[in-house]
Amino acid sequence: MGFTGFFQAFLGHDVGYLVATLILILLIALPVMLGVAIAVYADRKIWAGMQMRRGPNVVGPFGAFQTFADALKLFLKETIIPSGANKGVFLIAPMITFTLALVAWAVIPFDAGVVLADINVGLLYLFAVSSMGVYGIIMSGWASNSKYPFLGGLRSAAQMVSYEVSIGFVIVCVVLYSSSFNLSDIVMSQKGNVLGIFNGNILNPLLFPMAIVFFISALAETNRPPFDLPEAEAELVAGYQVEYSSMAFALFFLGEYANVLLMCALTSLLFLGGWLPPLNWAPLYVVPGFIWFFAKLFMMFYIFAWVKATVPRYRYDQLMRLGWKIFLPISLFWVCVVSGWLVFTGHYA
Repeated sequence: MGFTGFFQAFLGHDVGYLVATLILILLIALPVMLGVAIAVYADRKIWAGMQMRRGPNVVGPFGAFQTFADALKLFLKETIIPSGANKGVFLIAPMITFTLALVAWAVIPFDAGVVLADINVGLLYLFAVSSMGVYGIIMSGWASNSKYPFLGGLRSAAQMVSYEVSIGFVIVCVVLYSSSFNLSDIVMSQKGNVLGIFNGNILNPLLFPMAIVFFISALAETNRPPFDLPEAEAELVAGYQVEYSSMAFALFFLGEYANVLLMCALTSLLFLGGWLPPLNWAPLYVVPGFIWFFAKLFMMFYIFAWVKATVPRYRYDQLMRLGWKIFLPISLFWVCVVSGWLVFTGHYA
């Protein structure tokens, strides 16, 4: 009897399914929110270490409670709505951003069979959810009734749309190689992928270039440095969320970090073997799969923070040129290379 079947046996088929699903949602949503709080703290500590500073070190041991103190401060602040703003759209925009950042985790497998919705079109679901994230940013920029957030919203929307195209072609390459849109199947297709020894697509010469393109595009998709033009305080007065305060601003902030963790998880699943150990060696499988998954997720987050601490910000024309004139042609060409190689070698047979 499975988890859902246990509740259905006591509460009936429909009510039991509803209760079991709600519990599973909470078991994913609450740890994700806790992970966001830890990620903010880790981000600041990593930057501080790389720039020879101390970082948060006052609230709690080693400053571990600083993120929660900041959250409490935002919660107690007053939500100020500009007099000329469209109140309804102004308040809905951060809710959309935060909600979409959470619902994407429904198809992320943390281990074999440990997933809320193991659907066959998991990648398409993620692509659709990430594409809808543009709406929250455009709505917030327009509803604020100010030229600074409006310009920031337009720039952010253009940036996200540009790099979603490259991400889409990268995903096509992975789907072609694994012959599945299901994330669990994609992970299992990486077992012994390279010489029967290494697990993961990252060391596969056919997919390694796409891993690099995906990582850089993920930085741009989540507005992380060096592609944080929509939120560049020096140029745009903080961009699309400049008029937001209190919990409305906090929702944008939490949504952004949840998306960063999502991209780290997706990189782990598509290229690093997900819950599989790095080597296809029996003793390594003794370690539970979710530990490998979270270790790879944290490694990718460390690289995200590393880039933020060390790489200077791009100009906007450089950002768009990289997306449309470099990544788009390369990723489109590589789709042809991957599909041609797979047909030539009889992979689909």
